[in-house]
Amino acid sequence: MNIATPLERAWQFRELIRAVVRRELAVRFSGTIFGWAWAIFGPLVMLSAYTVIFTSVVGAPNSAKGGPGAYTVSIFAGLIIFNLFSELAYRSPGLLHEHAEVIKRSIFPSETLAWTATIRACVYAGISFGVLLIFEIVLTHGIPLTSLLLPAVLVPLFLFLLGMSWFLMALGCFTRDIAYLMVSIVPVLMFVTPIFYSIQDLPPNLQIVVRVNLIADYVELIRNLLLQGTLPNPILYFGTVGASLLIFFGSYRFFMRYKAVLVDVI
Repeated sequence: MNIATPLERAWQFRELIRAVVRRELAVRFSGTIFGWAWAIFGPLVMLSAYTVIFTSVVGAPNSAKGGPGAYTVSIFAGLIIFNLFSELAYRSPGLLHEHAEVIKRSIFPSETLAWTATIRACVYAGISFGVLLIFEIVLTHGIPLTSLLLPAVLVPLFLFLLGMSWFLMALGCFTRDIAYLMVSIVPVLMFVTPIFYSIQDLPPNLQIVVRVNLIADYVELIRNLLLQGTLPNPILYFGTVGASLLIFFGSYRFFMRYKAVLVDVI
């Protein structure tokens, strides 16, 4: 097994992945009158609420660069990344149980479930990102050219989330406690993720603790490129990408190693 094996397997089952993702996206808003408009309305309402709160009620912190508008967009950018992570953290432990009937009754490539769940979550995050870009243009009057480098951050983020899904899928098969553990841990992780603050605002000893959280690093990288118009620290970038690739490949190997056993325990 080499590092390209997960990608080769995904390409092999690309039609299955596409079909499952299309079905899940279609089911999400089935039975509603406005359909996919709700996917836009949700983040639009959230961002509007933050704008009102931080411009009229609370006010942006004195350390916020660019004023309340920029601070609001910064918060929303952090929330998009964290919500993407939390959705997968909550769902992944139960994915195999959710599809147990199909897995047991057919030769189903169960590793593709992580792909479909991650792509599905990224589609909704992408819609929120579109709303964010519109608000950034309105509130800050432009988007930095460094935003063109976003794919260099989003691709390893996707691989990290995919690896996390494989790992939690496998653990969640052996014990349902993992799902409850995620419910307990994820809200705590929100406080060690720089959503309402910047890592630079923390004391040096706490910065080290926060940087262990890869989601915090991705929030900072995306803010640098998309909001601040600055290139990220090379050490931070390559360290984050390297850790993400290790999690991606290591989790895939872990899942595939116990794949045959997982069918018997779900």
